[in-house]
Amino acid sequence: MSRVNVAAQTHAPCKLAHEQIVPRPLAEVFSFFSRAENLEALTPAWLKFRVLDVNPQPVQKGTIIQYKLQLRGLPLRWASEIVQWEPPHSFVDLQRSGPYKLWRHTHRFIAEGNSTRIIDEVLYDLPFGVLGRMAHWLIVRRDLEQIFQFREAKIRELFGAPPR
Repeated sequence: MSRVNVAAQTHAPCKLAHEQIVPRPLAEVFSFFSRAENLEALTPAWLKFRVLDVNPQPVQKGTIIQYKLQLRGLPLRWASEIVQWEPPHSFVDLQRSGPYKLWRHTHRFIAEGNSTRIIDEVLYDLPFGVLGRMAHWLIVRRDLEQIFQFREAKIRELFGAPPR
């Protein structure tokens, strides 16, 4: 009788973590990040990212944000739900429809004197099993790194943070 090794057939989602400190108070930083229209400013132009709808507004637990983008010329639609909302310290958006099998983005904000530490943690997984994992290592991981590098530079520009 053969046994199936379940651990060998599954894999953990990928994790992307990023943090930076900006010389602005917590309330101001959280306010900026809690407005869905500001997502466009934090996203590289090559993604052609556009927010289509935010319902209900203002953003709160249960808000659905719908947007479109182009990834390597492929038009995509994406919908996220705010599943956790704890102003001014954190919120979590979870992809409800879009290109990922899993996309859970936790945004945390910690006051440090007159500055704020911004922490992004993304758990994500691609569909298509082995093909998705190959795409991750060949393309997706690098694209996400570039997106978050752009985001960091834009946040520095917007909030007057010094370069790393």
